Amino acid sequence: MQYSGLNEALKQGVTGSGKRPLGMIFCEDQTEVNTTARHLMQLGFSPVLLFMPPHLTLSPDVAERTARIDFEPHHPGAVQRAVSRVAAAAPRRWMHYCYNAEFLFYPFCETRSVGEMLAFHTEERRDAMLTYVVDLYAGDLKHAPDAVSLDDAWLDRSGYYALARSDAPRGGAPKERQLDFFGGLRWRYEEHVPPERRKIDRIALFRAKRGLVLREDHTFSDEEYNTYACPWHNNLTAALASFRTAKALKRNPGSSHDIASFRWHNSARFEWHSRQLLDLGLMEPGQWF
Repeated sequence: MQYSGLNEALKQGVTGSGKRPLGMIFCEDQTEVNTTARHLMQLGFSPVLLFMPPHLTLSPDVAERTARIDFEPHHPGAVQRAVSRVAAAAPRRWMHYCYNAEFLFYPFCETRSVGEMLAFHTEERRDAMLTYVVDLYAGDLKHAPDAVSLDDAWLDRSGYYALARSDAPRGGAPKERQLDFFGGLRWRYEEHVPPERRKIDRIALFRAKRGLVLREDHTFSDEEYNTYACPWHNNLTAALASFRTAKALKRNPGSSHDIASFRWHNSARFEWHSRQLLDLGLMEPGQWF
């Protein structure tokens, strides 16, 4: 199904009446659009909404199983407004948002559906899940000049850190159970990344409600949504394996010529398996075993 815009899509009930988690993909270009959509459908998201400019294309199998919405993701604030509007249209529904060439992983995702995982998370009285954006990059930029290669994907196995998130209204005091996380390509090539875009944390899984607003820094207006755990114990976290930063660094004329290879002594080949991300500490199983 294709819609001329989000207004028409919401009017026609694009979110559906089911209880399965809803997925949103914001397509900035053609890179791995179909692969990203298939990945979410395989995890158990339904429906999957594709927000994309009219000139981009979909394979027939993906077009048949998803809802396409004409959209310009590069407009300032467009993604945040769209996520907030979809959240208001389907309150209490679990949702996920990402960009094309980003792939969601959570503990044991190879054998357990996203619905099972979120049911457990809900039982722990959590309405959101912290997600780390883990940068992926092609190992050989001569063969993959756009830095995207599913067959030759690499990631950083170290270099990640967290800083206390300050609360301006409270004189800069640290916010409770909130941290700013850094690492990956945004850390190694920070001279090419604006300071406000260097964080790698995102609340990519959340339970929708009316009045909930996604902010420019990928946090929500409800501060409890931005916490990494409840007050009593550690909770589940997830990861987004993402080519988005590598792709941008190679396409940006200001940084492209400075990068002959993204690989360094702490690079490791990405195994496309949740166990690797768990072993590297890039997501947590919490109390879910």
